[in-house]
Amino acid sequence: MLAIDNLRQFIPLCWLKHNPLELTRSTAFLKQNLLFFYVIEFLIQTNMTDDPFESFLEVSFETAFTLVFIGLVLQLNKTLYAFVQTTTAVLLCSNIVSLFIIPVLVWLTINQYLLSYYVLALLFIWELALIAYIFRKTLAINLSASIALSAVYFILVYLGSFSIGQMLM
Repeated sequence: MLAIDNLRQFIPLCWLKHNPLELTRSTAFLKQNLLFFYVIEFLIQTNMTDDPFESFLEVSFETAFTLVFIGLVLQLNKTLYAFVQTTTAVLLCSNIVSLFIIPVLVWLTINQYLLSYYVLALLFIWELALIAYIFRKTLAINLSASIALSAVYFILVYLGSFSIGQMLM
């Protein structure tokens, strides 16, 4: 029941409400979100590559880069005490957006309508906005800096893991 209570606290972040620093600090909930993040990203990646081993490598790098990036940014800002709340917030928001991405990818695989690409772009913008909001609230920075940091996060985490995965395969 504790996970449900934590989920109720963190869900408003997906609508750009609440401050991640004011939410419950729960390492168990962080671990659950990390596991769910890994599984859902693995399923999405496997759907795109059709190679489970390559997907495993890329999602492993993606997960590691996410944790290291958040830890490094918080360490540089001297707010490492907020690692659990911030990481949980980032992972939970990514998980929620990923739950919406899965049916769009299935739709895209089946018919490749232009509308499905627009919906995918909107979901990407939503996730970018969520990550920017979390960084803005956690690091107490302005909107443009949080958007830039969110863009750097996406480039390093997603493109970095893809690049390393391609070099290894």
